[in-house]
Amino acid sequence: MITAGIDCGAKNTKTVIVKDGEIIGKGSVPTGFDQAKAVADSLAKAVQAARISNDEIKRIIGTGSGKNAINIAADTINEINAIAKAANFYYPNARTVADVGAEEGRAAKIDENGEPVDFAINEKCAAGAGAFIEAMARALEVTLEEMGPLCLQSDKKIPMNAQCVIFAESEVVGLIHANTSKPDISKAVHDAIASRIVSMIRRIGVNEDVVIIGGVGRNPGFVASMQHELKLDNLYIPDEPEFGAATGAAVVAAESV
Repeated sequence: MITAGIDCGAKNTKTVIVKDGEIIGKGSVPTGFDQAKAVADSLAKAVQAARISNDEIKRIIGTGSGKNAINIAADTINEINAIAKAANFYYPNARTVADVGAEEGRAAKIDENGEPVDFAINEKCAAGAGAFIEAMARALEVTLEEMGPLCLQSDKKIPMNAQCVIFAESEVVGLIHANTSKPDISKAVHDAIASRIVSMIRRIGVNEDVVIIGGVGRNPGFVASMQHELKLDNLYIPDEPEFGAATGAAVVAAESV
């Protein structure tokens, strides 16, 4: 049986196609202004990658901030249910999952079936999400891809107190004027976002098998800061963590056929 999950996010729209419990195709495109087009385009890319036809997909479930634009979906689910199912799909022993995307961070405590038991969502501007790192990269005049490796070059602890991207950018400018090195500032940025995500996780309870999904999971600086904050030697991260919520939606689609 073939099902699909579509995650229409603030920055990118992702589709995952699952056949009998195995991922066979993925597609991702920028969401842009036309969410419906992004949905169609990401599905087309995933279908092409899976080498199937649209007619072979038995059920589609949508999720994400733009889930109401996924008109081709039989139903939609909230992001918490999607990330919970994704974590269980990738790592069945996991009981804690954090999803850090472009605009928002969230965490869930899950049971053995991938059902959420408790959850928390970062609601303080974008200071706990990928947009925070992007804004700070612009302030440092480096690329987003450079931010993570820069962070790993520092071992200093510089606190950042701002809860809003705008005010945090002012803090970064102040650090620049104080001749603080780019690696030290990058580490301060990553430590700040990790601290906010970890405080959210601690509210719902930390299990040693912590799964990280969402695009920020690709950032080695963020991962290192998370490990330090959680005092864990290892975090469980899928190969392409940005497809996590879409994978969870595809799993729900299979369970509901």
